[in-house]
Amino acid sequence: MRQEFLMKPIAHIRSDFSSKFGVPRQSGLVDTLEALVIFEPEYRSSDALRGLEGFSHLWLIWVFHQAIRERWSPTVRPPRLGGNARLGVFATRSPFRPNPIALSAVALTGIEDADEGPVLRIRGADLVDGTPILDLKPYLPYADCLPQAQGGFAGSSPAGEVLKVHFPPHLLNRVPLERRNALQEVLALDPRPRYQDCPQRVYGFGFAGLEIRFSVEGDRLTVRDVIPGNSMPSGNP
Repeated sequence: MRQEFLMKPIAHIRSDFSSKFGVPRQSGLVDTLEALVIFEPEYRSSDALRGLEGFSHLWLIWVFHQAIRERWSPTVRPPRLGGNARLGVFATRSPFRPNPIALSAVALTGIEDADEGPVLRIRGADLVDGTPILDLKPYLPYADCLPQAQGGFAGSSPAGEVLKVHFPPHLLNRVPLERRNALQEVLALDPRPRYQDCPQRVYGFGFAGLEIRFSVEGDRLTVRDVIPGNSMPSGNP
């Protein structure tokens, strides 16, 4: 029986990433990345969060709002495989899915009262600024942590394949002090698409209201420039 379900966001993320380029490929890879969960007006109820303070981590269920397509394909090219092999969409975490929904585990570091109602402060999110959140649920270690699980073609963490980052001091000084560690960890994970490997090419992405420009040769990433961005995130996480 064919059914359709109407869903609407309960919240949105406020993060340092103005576009999907540069965002870590999975949640938790850069644990120093901070973000905020801002609830939509009708869900700004402290009662809805009662008891959440007892949990250290959350599941965020959200929408790939920058990757919505009219048609879906049964196979995709995972970046982890360099874009050279096709696998079934349901065997990957590709954003190009029949229903563009995603799941991220993040650390909950605080619940704060703000002008926008209760706000969740989180770490380790892999979401673009403004991403719609459909739901959130507490992470349960006894049920959600399965150390014996097999990871298929993505069995090893990309955190073990880091680049050496050269960030000239005069450019690093343009980055707010509290953002520097997170940015350098993001760069070390190599934000480029896996199929691109041109030492002469200069890449760029938005981070914390700045445009970060860099190039990569071998296992060394060099930051070329840090420029005030034209499109600022919707607030500081």
